[in-house]
Amino acid sequence: MGEAKAKRGRGGTGVKDPAAEAWSLLTGLVYPPPFLPIVRELGLRPASFGALRALGEPRTMGEIADVLHCDRSNVTGIVDGLEERGLARRTPSEADRRVKLIALTSDGRRLRARLMRAVEKPPPWLDGMSAADQRALGDLLARSSAGDG
Repeated sequence: MGEAKAKRGRGGTGVKDPAAEAWSLLTGLVYPPPFLPIVRELGLRPASFGALRALGEPRTMGEIADVLHCDRSNVTGIVDGLEERGLARRTPSEADRRVKLIALTSDGRRLRARLMRAVEKPPPWLDGMSAADQRALGDLLARSSAGDG
């Protein structure tokens, strides 16, 4: 790709810096998130999916809120919905009986496993890359995640 072409935005109407161009391309590949169709098929909301992912082990409501990056008051409704569907239950903590731990039921564990398998499956655009390109992308993302940019 020529340098002039690389500097143009997605619509070709303006100049973008390389970071903005990369971000634009990346968000187009990962948004909307690939788990949304699965969540909708199962009649869940994205927040319920996030809670199921967080519940690989029992957690407190506060821990779930931290993982979901939401206010603790929002977690009550999310957990209520999971309980209503028979996917999770509240149990008193052994360390402090005032604290409730949220744990998945057997149905919840099965559904979580199904969701995790679906989410861990690479999207077609990534699966279609050569192994060398997949490794290069993985290396670049690992360096970026580590802050080595």
